Amino acid sequence: MGSAGVWSIIGAGLVLVLAGIALSVVLAARRRLRQLRAGGIDVALRLRTDDRGRGWHLGVAHYRGEEFTWYRVLSLRSGPNWVVNRRDVEIATRREPSMSEVYALPQAATVLHLTGRDEHLEVAMGADALTGFLSWLESAPPGRSVPWAS
Repeated sequence: MGSAGVWSIIGAGLVLVLAGIALSVVLAARRRLRQLRAGGIDVALRLRTDDRGRGWHLGVAHYRGEEFTWYRVLSLRSGPNWVVNRRDVEIATRREPSMSEVYALPQAATVLHLTGRDEHLEVAMGADALTGFLSWLESAPPGRSVPWAS
């Protein structure tokens, strides 16, 4: 076997290895999306307010008792990227998205500016998810009062 034959075998092996890596990445991303979507809601989150409508990240949120956990869709992190505790957050303002934000947010979204514990962030979600979020935020376990509902 000549050197050309050896190089063709090495090239074919390299192509197979790269195809295997690409397939693994696609399958891992698909698995993550499926796990996140199970019982989750589409929510966009922004940590820094920007008048130009930049900085939004798409994600999936889950309710975990007292916590609202948010997972960025395109992230390698296994845990939540952001956690909001019901006791530590209040809605400062509510608004419709600006024209520059519409493309980056879930369909028919409402933007909420949340404050609490030296944190300021914005979340955007559709009408059904917003109703659920407001109900979760205003509810409290038996025996515990909610300061803004009293």
